[in-house]
Amino acid sequence: MGNALSKEWKSVEYVLTDVDDTLTWHGKLPPETLLALAKLQQHDIQVIAVTGACAGWCDHIAQLWPVNAVLGENGAFIMEKGASGLTLKSGVDLAFMRQQQEKLKASVESILEHYPDVDLTLDQAYRLCEVAIDIGQNRAPLASDVVQAIVNQIHELGAHATASSIHINAWYGEHSKKQTSLGYLAEKGLSEQQILAQCCYVGDSLNDQQMFETLPLTIGVKNIENYWQQLQHKPSLVMTQPGGYGFAEFVDQLIALKHGE
Repeated sequence: MGNALSKEWKSVEYVLTDVDDTLTWHGKLPPETLLALAKLQQHDIQVIAVTGACAGWCDHIAQLWPVNAVLGENGAFIMEKGASGLTLKSGVDLAFMRQQQEKLKASVESILEHYPDVDLTLDQAYRLCEVAIDIGQNRAPLASDVVQAIVNQIHELGAHATASSIHINAWYGEHSKKQTSLGYLAEKGLSEQQILAQCCYVGDSLNDQQMFETLPLTIGVKNIENYWQQLQHKPSLVMTQPGGYGFAEFVDQLIALKHGE
């Protein structure tokens, strides 16, 4: 674990990044984050947000932030903004996705009857695929053993479930951050070798482990240390600052390295 980029990072052309507590911090978007995202685009480095955030939030990010694409609800769909406007793509029919979501939502609500102080997220109505539980966004952080117990019960339904710093995200289907990210990059013409050499990932939590495992060039913002003992797959470097401040720290290092400063 360290925080200095090595020469291998000079080849990075794609920055994939989590959003909550990676680009944000304490529920806010630091101006340093927006400046860092803009710097990447100004240096022709592609920025892809890979998040568990709801479709409504992803629409906002894709429309207004300096990013090239948003892979939302843990890979359920891809939003890209082009010259003709925003496009939404998914490997699963949206009507079927909605049916599966309603089925899962009813089951998750039954589980939460045993946890009267735990609720679905306030943005549940703006989700296309997932069912999300608030474990720290608009409430005091839920104890880790309770989080794990709920995740285990969702797994018993045959659904996927993963915990971020603020939500438990649950879904039916075989998509994931990893699968959709690799598919998106392949669609852009990158070979497997190019993906491993030219793409990096930035994250902060347990639900980023698949990406930490998949790509050799990975960053954790400082708050990843809160989960360090629980991580089976760790980032290759950790920044000295948390959240969006750590992301900006990484971007400054990357641009300086690529331009020989």
